[in-house]
Amino acid sequence: MGLWTLLLQLHLVFGVSLTPPSDVSISSFNMEHTLNFLPGPGTPSDTHFTVQIVNDRKNLWRPVVGCLELTAGQMCNLTRVFTDPYTRYKARVQAFTTTQTSSWTESAVLGPLDVSVSGCGNCLILQLKPPATKGLQCNLQLENLYKAVILHVRRTRDGAQFRLNLPYSEEKVIMYLQPGVEYCVSISVTALFNSNHVASKPHCAFTSHPPSRSSLYLLVGLLGFFCILGFLITGLVVNGGQRSFTILRQHLSTSLSYTSTSSRSEELDWANWF
Repeated sequence: MGLWTLLLQLHLVFGVSLTPPSDVSISSFNMEHTLNFLPGPGTPSDTHFTVQIVNDRKNLWRPVVGCLELTAGQMCNLTRVFTDPYTRYKARVQAFTTTQTSSWTESAVLGPLDVSVSGCGNCLILQLKPPATKGLQCNLQLENLYKAVILHVRRTRDGAQFRLNLPYSEEKVIMYLQPGVEYCVSISVTALFNSNHVASKPHCAFTSHPPSRSSLYLLVGLLGFFCILGFLITGLVVNGGQRSFTILRQHLSTSLSYTSTSSRSEELDWANWF
């Protein structure tokens, strides 16, 4: 181990020439944490690989005992060095031979998640799934790595936005939204062993189905119809009132004329009598 470490330090001076490892990632299953990687294209058969880790608190890369001279296809067990469950860790791998070294390749970025969004009246329902892995058969149950999801919510109509930081689960509900309005949600994750994360593309949906254009036209038409009907009824009432008042006035005038004529006839009769 001392010889390989010495050779590694010496050849750092002569530059980087090996193809770096690829598909570096950390899998977690039943509290066992394993680093997996693939050799880069064209890597010589006598190449070895060394692993280092870093955490958020110390921010200092350190070698992993037992993973300093790995060969292609070997995995690195990180269970004993990932001692703090509340600290995020990150790992990196470097290829080297007796005469060459490669650049470091850090553990794969987590995300983006596979996301589907649907409305539920005044809320949105989010279905979250870990991204499909490629090239690593041992990279199982990525969901065990996720600690939290960060939701960036934006209202399409006016750009109003807010952010939520929630524990990871496959289904999330964003409550207290405006009904019938479109919102766009971008999602990123934080993980137990990796502080790198990539936000998903915005996923947009209406909280509830907005009224269609035909419905709007029908509503406007109905409002116009009832307004016209109201004007007609008001006009008929006003016109009917005026006609009734005219008839009443004519009736009163006739009654008064008749009363006046009757009074004069009686006076003449009384005069002739005497």
